[in-house]
Amino acid sequence: MNTQTKENYFLSQPHQPFFLLGVLNAIFMMLIFALSYKSILNLSIDIKTFHVYSLVFLVFTNVFTGFLFTTFARFNQADVISKKYYVNVFYGNLLSSIIFLVGSFISLEVAVVGMALSFISQLFIVLKLQSIYKTGSAPDKSDSFWILTANYIGLLANAFFIISIFFPVVLNGTINIAFYLYLIFLAFSVGQRMIPFFSHSFVPKNENFVKIIFVLFIVKTFFASLEIPLIELVIDLILSVYMFLEFKRWELRPFESPAILWVLHLALFWLPTAFLLSAFSLMGEMFLETSFYFLNIHLLAIGFLTTVLIGFGTRVTLGHSGQPPHGDKFATSIFIFIQVVVIGRALFSLNVAFGWGFDFLFDISFTLWLILFIVWSARYAKVLLFGTKLK
Repeated sequence: MNTQTKENYFLSQPHQPFFLLGVLNAIFMMLIFALSYKSILNLSIDIKTFHVYSLVFLVFTNVFTGFLFTTFARFNQADVISKKYYVNVFYGNLLSSIIFLVGSFISLEVAVVGMALSFISQLFIVLKLQSIYKTGSAPDKSDSFWILTANYIGLLANAFFIISIFFPVVLNGTINIAFYLYLIFLAFSVGQRMIPFFSHSFVPKNENFVKIIFVLFIVKTFFASLEIPLIELVIDLILSVYMFLEFKRWELRPFESPAILWVLHLALFWLPTAFLLSAFSLMGEMFLETSFYFLNIHLLAIGFLTTVLIGFGTRVTLGHSGQPPHGDKFATSIFIFIQVVVIGRALFSLNVAFGWGFDFLFDISFTLWLILFIVWSARYAKVLLFGTKLK
């Protein structure tokens, strides 16, 4: 009887199973990638495809789904998602993760089956969000439109990844679409709506802000895919300055905010910071004729994306378990530790760029990532599983 109660609680709200699956995948997929990178494990699938696909669609997509399945209906003043629907999607995501993981070891064909199941599951996610968007009675659905647009692009990127298995020439463009137009733009679309709301910022928004950012992201994606760094770094500088000025205009007051808020402010300002540093790294690659080994992508992926998802994930996990969504010392330490993870990954890129020979920096980099998600799950998994009240 007690076991049944615990099982029911775990599936009682949509964010709980998706958050936990995303965090577990973040640990296992990164560990497998690292061991493969060090030639300890041999994978049946291209290592770059494994790394990017697993993080985009098996880690971050699960966390996004948990958040949106919990909040998107409220955004649009629509009926909540039925338990049967989101539980079926969760099992689809779980099955696709397992098959993709098993296939990565035994057979490329099996891994592709896992990717196909992931695509089908994601299709049902997007269809549900589309239904909520259409039936909702909210007077202003502009933010929801961009969130839905990003999800459609993510679905397209998932299909392109499957195609890239057979036609590798499309892989580079697919990665850029999945990263900039899906992951980063989706997190940005959610963040620019929720963070000012949480912060009680009543400064009127620039109605064209998201549209302009979307167009700039398209241009960024296009020239990144064509590997034309000069134009790409110009776009990075424009994005950095434009975002910073707009965020500053919102008067968020991060230094006067509680921890659960200032970490979201930190994530938001990581966007212009990461694009500025991206421009400098591209400039360095051009003039020094070296590679910074995806430094610009990881500044966004860890500095912005991971910070904002951990921030939202912590807030939703606490708030929807009947606990005050406050950032205690433990949560604050996790938020600070994310920035240590960013530094660790940046040092690894610099090591590659300048040939320092400190190969152990790769070990430090992925170990910091593992520690981050293991510690977070050790703290909050019991809340997601059983609704345990934290002391």
